[in-house]
Amino acid sequence: MVNPQSTTSTTPTPAQDRSVRAGRREWTALGVLMLPLLLVSMDVSVLYFATPAISADLRPTGTQQLWIFDIYGFVLAGLLMTMGSLGDRVGSRRLLLAGAAAFGAASVLAAYADSATTLIAARAVLGVGGATLMPSTMALLRAMFTDPAQRAKAIGLWSGVMTGGIALGSVLSGVLVEHFWWGSVFLVNLPAMLLLLVLGPFLLPESRNPSPGRFDWISVPLSLAAVLPVIYGLKEIPSEGWHVRYVMSVTVGLLFAALFVHRQRTAASPLVPPALLRNRGFTPAVVLTLVSAFGMLGSAIFTTQYLQSVLDKSPLSAALWSLVPSVLIGVAGPVTAALVARGVDRGRVVAAGFAVSAAGYGLLALTGTGSLWLLLAAAGVLACGAVMVLSQLTDLAMGSAPAGRAGTASSLLETATEFGGALGMAVLGSVGAAVYRHRMPSGAPAEARETLGGALVTAARLPGRSGEALLASAREAFTSGMHAAALAGAGVLTLAAIGGALTLRGRGAEQP
Repeated sequence: MVNPQSTTSTTPTPAQDRSVRAGRREWTALGVLMLPLLLVSMDVSVLYFATPAISADLRPTGTQQLWIFDIYGFVLAGLLMTMGSLGDRVGSRRLLLAGAAAFGAASVLAAYADSATTLIAARAVLGVGGATLMPSTMALLRAMFTDPAQRAKAIGLWSGVMTGGIALGSVLSGVLVEHFWWGSVFLVNLPAMLLLLVLGPFLLPESRNPSPGRFDWISVPLSLAAVLPVIYGLKEIPSEGWHVRYVMSVTVGLLFAALFVHRQRTAASPLVPPALLRNRGFTPAVVLTLVSAFGMLGSAIFTTQYLQSVLDKSPLSAALWSLVPSVLIGVAGPVTAALVARGVDRGRVVAAGFAVSAAGYGLLALTGTGSLWLLLAAAGVLACGAVMVLSQLTDLAMGSAPAGRAGTASSLLETATEFGGALGMAVLGSVGAAVYRHRMPSGAPAEARETLGGALVTAARLPGRSGEALLASAREAFTSGMHAAALAGAGVLTLAAIGGALTLRGRGAEQP
């Protein structure tokens, strides 16, 4: 029997999976793995409060400013499947350490960038590093925690850290920019990456497929061409509307997705083996993960605007208030894992999680124009339900996948999360925008009828009560749009609860 603590490049067999329990070494290693995971999730939102300082210092054009924000997420989403498959071939630990080095170097480059072009390039390299870190951490977690109950607990912690990191990133950037210069939001990455590079070779086992076959280079550009146009189109639709170029972008991406699927079915050694998707537990887990991300991130577009534009909170104050729901997130995953470990049917747990998230949307639909605590309660309930769902679906997917395909399995889950989040923001954002435009007075200025942000700018230019009346109408219209989107989200998640109960019935905590 191979000791899972060994640094030998190997993958545990199913028999080993059922007999080996993790000890102090593995739990310590999990803490080390949490650091890059937290930073990668934080980097999604870490520029929120640094943008004004970056704009004043580097003077980017409007297009460059958009790319400074978006290039990280685009590269991350586009390379997830490639890096997951590559990790299964060269070793997840090796890829993780290489990604940590690239992430650290790119952080230094970004912190001291002297031009917008340099910052964009550094953010792109950060996306490459993030794409290696995300699937590698999960693959190594799968290798270290081969006992199903322990793996469920570890994945519950992983899900909580991943969810909380996005909220923490915006707050951390506000605090750092207030006391230091904007580059400090990137330098905070260095201690964690250095710790990972020093301790990783000693604490982390290697995990790779012993018979991976040749790497399918043709699938790499096909996966990029499938993912990037769809993500781009879906991210732009909430703010710009269903313009032809964004619809065409999504359509082109879907066409390349069809070519990518055909390639996976016909290639001798594809990036995504069709046998993995035929697994009884894996495919439902991926689909339901997409739906959960749809619900969770689809609400974020409203809660952040509500705090700042309806309640008139400052950006930093809004970010600090948004941390309040995170208090519950940290306990949702472990508690859910304990329920499944005690024999509660996984299908029921996932269905309950979707129902909890739907209830969160129900609370959001009751939130008025001055209901701070009801909004925070809605966000907390919704996030807790999402963590319940995601922790169990991740555990099911990783337990169902062969250990030698853990990186590929993790990358598919992460890609589903990216797609689901973008789709949620596009669909629910469009519902809210349509209701907003319908509820705004016909005599209001055109800019104010389009978005709440436009109404705020217009109201500031109007004298006295005219501006106040326009602002009150805009806030009421936005809240009505949020209510409509919340009801739509609750409906989607209710259907997902039924689907989860049916497709995952009888799936307990045991290894498939």
